Amino acid sequence: MKTVFITGANRGIGLSLVKGYLSQGWHVHATYREANTATELLELAEKNPVTCHQLDVTDYAMVNSLSASLPTIDLLINNAGYYGPKGYGFGNTDVEQWRKVFEINAISPLKLVEAFHANLDKSVDKKVACLSSKVGSMAENTSGGGYIYRSSKAALNSVVKSLSNDLSPQGFTVLALHPGWVQTEMGGPNALIDTATSAAGLMKVINQANTSHSGEFINYDGTSIPW
Repeated sequence: MKTVFITGANRGIGLSLVKGYLSQGWHVHATYREANTATELLELAEKNPVTCHQLDVTDYAMVNSLSASLPTIDLLINNAGYYGPKGYGFGNTDVEQWRKVFEINAISPLKLVEAFHANLDKSVDKKVACLSSKVGSMAENTSGGGYIYRSSKAALNSVVKSLSNDLSPQGFTVLALHPGWVQTEMGGPNALIDTATSAAGLMKVINQANTSHSGEFINYDGTSIPW
């Protein structure tokens, strides 16, 4: 039985990924922040091979302690993310919110990979998938605005690229993945696809990826996204 560790797994894409990997016979380690927002995940864990961990991904001491207590991890999915305030364009950027978004979206994924490096290194697969967004692509930015979220995902893409250079020689595959415009709390009700469709596509991309794909920025449908 293979093992996947998924952050931010209490709702949305994260929860759909939990269900998807369970359906394929994986053991799932899933994190959530607050129990009152993780009811479905906690109920799922009662009857399935899901181990839930209450975790703030920016609490690095807790992250390190958790990784030290876990066995081999075949796949780490950095899914936890934060959009920050909406509707704040040029001249109205909330600096404190920017710092919060940046830490959750760009800093914590790196710290999680560092913490779980030893767990992943014991695996044959050694895969890391970071949920990014095409709004972090320089080439795709034709509308401006979105300074906080855009910059955090651009930074995450840079982290993924550096990780691929550092870890690919060790047999790791590190990916930046765009989940599509998804009907979540962040994506809104007008989004084009549901979480199950996104998760199924992401899982297929991750499954088919190997070290030759490390450092790539890939859409949930398998197409490449320009940096």
